[in-house]
Amino acid sequence: MSAQSIVTEQLASSGSQHGHFGGSTLSDYWALTKPEVNFLILITTGVGFYLGCGNEARPLSFVGLFNTLLGTLLVASGTGTFNQYIERKFDAQMRRTARRPAAAGRLKPAVVLVFGIALAGTGSVYLAVAVNPLSSVLAILTLLTYLFAYTPLKRKTPLCVLVGAFPGAMPPLIGWAAASGRLNSEAWTLYAILFLWQFPHFMAIAWMYREDYDRAGYLVFVMLETVLPLLAVAAISMVQFPTRHAAIFYCAGALLGLGFLYFGLKFVLRRSRAAARQLLAASIVYLPLLFALSATLCNRAGK
Repeated sequence: MSAQSIVTEQLASSGSQHGHFGGSTLSDYWALTKPEVNFLILITTGVGFYLGCGNEARPLSFVGLFNTLLGTLLVASGTGTFNQYIERKFDAQMRRTARRPAAAGRLKPAVVLVFGIALAGTGSVYLAVAVNPLSSVLAILTLLTYLFAYTPLKRKTPLCVLVGAFPGAMPPLIGWAAASGRLNSEAWTLYAILFLWQFPHFMAIAWMYREDYDRAGYLVFVMLETVLPLLAVAAISMVQFPTRHAAIFYCAGALLGLGFLYFGLKFVLRRSRAAARQLLAASIVYLPLLFALSATLCNRAGK
């Protein structure tokens, strides 16, 4: 049976079960892509592209930015879909993920797999053709390491969090490579910031849903990986070189870092669900604001 016929059959059967095609079926496919994760991926990819243009003294190409974001979104959506395909049995054991389309059985595994292949394959080719080969290679490397290094280790060692942070920090590199065709120390600084940011962000989630993770057999550290990365990310964010209004950049960056550190310390000391929620919210606010600050004041094109 061809990939197209598999998808068509599933769409038809789902449509008949729900009485119409446009309701829960489309929302299930949308949920497979993990849109809440893709939001931050697009922000960090966009900032990498913007700063990469400025670093090379090139005018910002909105067409290039659109192509980069679209290709990255497709690969990221495919990665999220593959992840739900691989972990569907474990997701079914967790309250947080039991209602996902693959885990709940609303979509057949074969259809989820084909959908992931279509998204990731299209995105990889699109980046290679419409942007440049380096951005495509980085996107494919992200997919492979996330699915075949991080994902299998989640049930074997708590070090999976460290392994998963490597592909998780790739989006700004993809954006930078798309804009300039190469990577330099400033691109790797953005990578380091995102790499370290993931630890407190994930630790908050792991604490809130620790019983779920235990049920599924996932192994994660909760406390030890919070404070040190917070200190490091605050320090590394100050390594960036603003091209104007340096005092504003360093003061604002320091305030953001201190605020993030405050919620991290509060979480470590109190070890409560409320403190974990606050740290999670702080992480979601911190990253876009820091990257917006970098895009505004560290772009050489504005000199």
